[in-house]
Amino acid sequence: MPPAAPGEVLFARYAYPPTELGYCGPADAEPVFDVAAGAGGPGPDVRAFDGAVVYLEVIAAANGLAPLDPRVVEAYWVGNELLDEVDPAGFVKEVRVRFAGEAGPARDLRTGGTSAVPHHSFQVFTVYPWVRLLPRGGPALHILDRCRIRDGTVLAVDGDEVVVRSRPLTWDGHALGLGDPVEERARWARAGRGLPDAVAPGDTVALHWDWVCDRLTPRRRDELRRRTAAQLALTNAARTSAAQTSAARTNATRTGATREAAAPVPPPPR
Repeated sequence: MPPAAPGEVLFARYAYPPTELGYCGPADAEPVFDVAAGAGGPGPDVRAFDGAVVYLEVIAAANGLAPLDPRVVEAYWVGNELLDEVDPAGFVKEVRVRFAGEAGPARDLRTGGTSAVPHHSFQVFTVYPWVRLLPRGGPALHILDRCRIRDGTVLAVDGDEVVVRSRPLTWDGHALGLGDPVEERARWARAGRGLPDAVAPGDTVALHWDWVCDRLTPRRRDELRRRTAAQLALTNAARTSAAQTSAARTNATRTGATREAAAPVPPPPR
């Protein structure tokens, strides 16, 4: 079989962390790691990533490209101009059909929402159920923070691990945001074999779960930050809209019950 193409390698770098954890992708994560680390071999079957493949197909169709074109893969994981060629209303309709069984807030979005784009953050914050679970506490915030692609700055390299500074996801009980930068440890390699070719102090990197997936240029870093901010704004607006709708229905129910209780009692039949 032919070796993995550049787009397949890039996809594998970002897809390996959740595959290793068993959250998505094939049952055996080793072939994905081998491709990501540049060992060659065939690229991963994206059909095993039933979430990502939908977005890759949507982006590719809107731009006349193949789903694993490197530009399409970058658009999904990090963000680029290809996302702006996708019709937001059509994309939201596609999501509702393809992910009809998910419990996330996608069902609260109006198809005319102009800021919806097929970026990985949309899947994390709008399709998956964790945003709905935030008011309950528990692991929801941590999962959302690790599942999203986030940027960080490498402070030190310690063997297969690095110390990075990044901004964590926050939740104040009403809205999601980003907090002040904090230090964290992440893996960039395993036994010397890394997802990126190498990392050094001062590098800006992309993180997924507890792995460094890629080095980011300033342009790609800014694009990731812009797409993340836009998605958080969309998610917060959807939550506010859903809360207002729920409150209006509750008030209408209470008003109806009050009117019914106050209605005159009809005379008994003769």
